[in-house]
Amino acid sequence: MHLFNLKIIKKQYLALGMLVFVVLFLFNSKPAFQCQLTPDSSAYLPTIYGITPTYARLAQKADLTRLSQTLMLVKNFHWIVIEDSASKTKLVENLLKESNLKYTHLNVKTDKPKGSSASGVEQRNMALDWLRGHLRSPEGTPGVVFFMDDDNTYALKIFDEMRKIKRVGVWPVGIVGGMRVEMPLVTDGKVSGYNAVWKPYRPFPIDMAGFAINATLFLDFPEAKFSRKVQSGFQESEILKYVVTQQELEPLAENCTKVYVWHTRTQKPSIISPKKLKKPLVPDNHIEV
Repeated sequence: MHLFNLKIIKKQYLALGMLVFVVLFLFNSKPAFQCQLTPDSSAYLPTIYGITPTYARLAQKADLTRLSQTLMLVKNFHWIVIEDSASKTKLVENLLKESNLKYTHLNVKTDKPKGSSASGVEQRNMALDWLRGHLRSPEGTPGVVFFMDDDNTYALKIFDEMRKIKRVGVWPVGIVGGMRVEMPLVTDGKVSGYNAVWKPYRPFPIDMAGFAINATLFLDFPEAKFSRKVQSGFQESEILKYVVTQQELEPLAENCTKVYVWHTRTQKPSIISPKKLKKPLVPDNHIEV
């Protein structure tokens, strides 16, 4: 009986030891489902409101497709697309729906006065009106405003940079104003001048793609907007004069030494007229390009 009791005790200790081992193993392991319980860090990122005027042309869908597929990789992004049109087009509407991006689709027809060459004025102003209303609503979230042309090229790093903005951030822009790079000059962490050759006397001689603005400033300055009363090239200075001084500009992109955005332009497509062809082509008007 004594030996029998010893065997039972040994089995009990062995079972207890195995139980302790299993418990320690579980506590020291990182189960695969743990990552699903971690809060999404993107929820805490400032929203980037990208404002993009667009107009009908043969390369429009190609440009918007390229841009939208870049934006799909940007967290907490809200795309405000404004058509220069009396009504919204199916082409832009369908592209936005298929992108799965968070977006707002607007439209307003440009009414250029004689002698005015500026583009996107009415469209950007409409977007700012929408933004002010959105920021006052329960759905409105703080963030930054970035004015984006639909045919520019954007590196993902530029969006990471602009989330650091407190007031207005600036950075270099490649291939613009007749230069390889147009950029703010930085001394002791402050903007001290500008490297620009096209109308260098502008108050802020930088490209539209070279800055972003804290969205709340458009609530603080409800009169801030673009204007058709200024000469060509002064739209950037027109909007910035309301919200910032040169001393308040925040140089980003490693003190304005890195290029993360390029002022590219899509070449106008050269299409052969069907009248010049010896053999008639099959009609393609039913295909959206």
